[in-house]
Amino acid sequence: MNILITGGASGLGKSITEKLLQQSNVNLFITYRTESATVQAWKKDFPQLQLVCCDFGNEKSVNEFVNAIETFSPDVLINNAHAGYEEKYFHKTENTLIRESFGVNVLATLQITAKCISLFRKKKAGRVITILSSVVAGNAPIGWSVYTAEKNYLLSMSKSWATENAPFKITSNCISPEFMQTNMTTATDDRIVEQMIAKHPLKQLLSTQEVAEVVAFFITCPLHINGTNLLLNSAKHVI
Repeated sequence: MNILITGGASGLGKSITEKLLQQSNVNLFITYRTESATVQAWKKDFPQLQLVCCDFGNEKSVNEFVNAIETFSPDVLINNAHAGYEEKYFHKTENTLIRESFGVNVLATLQITAKCISLFRKKKAGRVITILSSVVAGNAPIGWSVYTAEKNYLLSMSKSWATENAPFKITSNCISPEFMQTNMTTATDDRIVEQMIAKHPLKQLLSTQEVAEVVAFFITCPLHINGTNLLLNSAKHVI
């Protein structure tokens, strides 16, 4: 099985890659943006892992990557890459920031997914798994309007992918985790994190390893599980 993971070398993506590296029957194709110690170690230690540098903020880089996807012959696409977000009230958010963020975090994902779905249709099999966020449920956090809108856009697209491609035995599902401590959330004040833990029903934050377990499930789950969005939020919201 050939699995393509975008943003698979850091944060949640790193945990997903490490989980899937435990399986002997998979070939992994991972995108990363910057050369890190993790990337260097993986290149040395895991021959079944192909790492591809791709900057989602660079149109040329994305186009070159999309053109190369056919050589990977993917069976599964995991849309995980996200370039981060800037907390700002919507009325103070510049149009240029909105356009740039949408291009990096949405359009690149759509371009990659379209290519993979075209290949899946030829195989009459395939899985699309898109990582979202629990912000798609309930009220959006203050200052997260752009981030929340982008995740909701991908949620809507994922449902369309599921409907359009079910006859080809292609599934499209989403996973929406609550707050996790990753590179993207390092700026969060320690006192806020402590408050989150204190208010959490389980008194502990969701880990990236737990989310990786769910990703592994969606890779092999029955085809009847399609068009879903699984919230990982300890039942604090129900939609």
